[in-house]
Amino acid sequence: MGHYDGVAAARSSEGDGPARRAGRAVGRALHLPFTGTARGIRRATHAHGAGESGLGKLIELHAVNGAGDVMITVALASTVFFSVPTDEARGRVALYLAVTMAPFILLAPVIGPLLDRVPHGRRAAMAGAMLARALLAIMMAGAVATGGLELYPAALGVLVSSKAYGVVRSAVVPRLLPPKFALVKANSRVTLAGLLATGAAAPIGVGLQQIGPQWPLYGACALFVLGTYWAFTMPPKVDSAKGETPVRMLAHGEKRPTLRTVGPSVLHGLQANAAHRALSGFLIFFLAFLLREHPLSGQSAAVSLGMVGVAAGVGNALGTAIGAWLKARAPEAIIVTMLALVLAAAVMAAVFFSTGMVAVLGATAGLSQALSKLSLDAVIQRDVPEQVRTSTFARSETLLQMAWVVGGAIGIVLPLNGVVGMSVAAGIVAAGGVTAGRGLLGAARHRGATPKARVA
Repeated sequence: MGHYDGVAAARSSEGDGPARRAGRAVGRALHLPFTGTARGIRRATHAHGAGESGLGKLIELHAVNGAGDVMITVALASTVFFSVPTDEARGRVALYLAVTMAPFILLAPVIGPLLDRVPHGRRAAMAGAMLARALLAIMMAGAVATGGLELYPAALGVLVSSKAYGVVRSAVVPRLLPPKFALVKANSRVTLAGLLATGAAAPIGVGLQQIGPQWPLYGACALFVLGTYWAFTMPPKVDSAKGETPVRMLAHGEKRPTLRTVGPSVLHGLQANAAHRALSGFLIFFLAFLLREHPLSGQSAAVSLGMVGVAAGVGNALGTAIGAWLKARAPEAIIVTMLALVLAAAVMAAVFFSTGMVAVLGATAGLSQALSKLSLDAVIQRDVPEQVRTSTFARSETLLQMAWVVGGAIGIVLPLNGVVGMSVAAGIVAAGGVTAGRGLLGAARHRGATPKARVA
């Protein structure tokens, strides 16, 4: 028996020789890119103290969120829900604008205050928003191919869940801030992770779309299930500790916050961002109609729109990247600078209307909107008491979406004249500068004497 055991061991040893070693080498070669990439991503997200503070986990969670959202967008891109071609009647486009407001009807008056009342469950709230989208993605997978009616309420449910996750995510950033880390920089790091994940997941979603219209939704479901788990791995300090004293803001005798009671920086920052958002809505819809009828420099309508769209996207990404490396700690100054920058671009586009100037305006508007919004988030996180911070974010998001809709509506009804359109664009930004610029500069100068909020 011992003889046979020895022979078997010898044969096994021979089998473990060159072939086995070659197999292990191939396995390591195939495994290394993935493990190396994962380690590189982890080093980037946990750099500068973000790993120790917990911000790194939030950055990774937001990347999962962005990848899941773009998968759903890819799946719905071929359906009538997102299909708003420019050759449709203007009333159809106006209806689309109204539909975009639907999630915000619940966000400000219902979801924001509700989330403020569960400070001990912020991780659960983010996980719930992820899980809801996972279930809705499966529901939509059965309807996306046929265009069933259940697609519409499910898609709106996804939008509501996405916005609910967004306001909670913004509200918890200050709890995860590393030492000597500016809020604008932290917000930028989180947002940039979402943009990068969106860019990486989009072609994967398109590839899954080639297999079948429901497959990007299956991918989204898997990502949101991962996000559900990831939300619960966030540090416990994301939730309020049981011994923390609740803070409540007073507004005209009520125990409900208003944006007028949180100091001038928040109010004027919101006014400036409303101008940026109105400009964004205006440019999207005005240029969609204008460039279809009058393409730039002899280009086709699709190429003209593509040039402006790419410029705006690059500007937005650049603004987020600049914010991620910015060391400035005065968000009010950033907002005022961005207003001045985009106003100058709009005036130049009106005076020297051309393909290049429209593309420059698109890029400048994207960059300015990104940095201004990151700065507004930082002001809210800095000045608004934590107990009502989530509902404040919900109210600000609702007002900004309303500004986007108003800007889009102006773009729909305006005559298709490039110089007139760019002049109106400059007027929109100038209105924001007049209402917000001086107040923001004054708030920045008197930062130390400015009360953050009235609290009980």
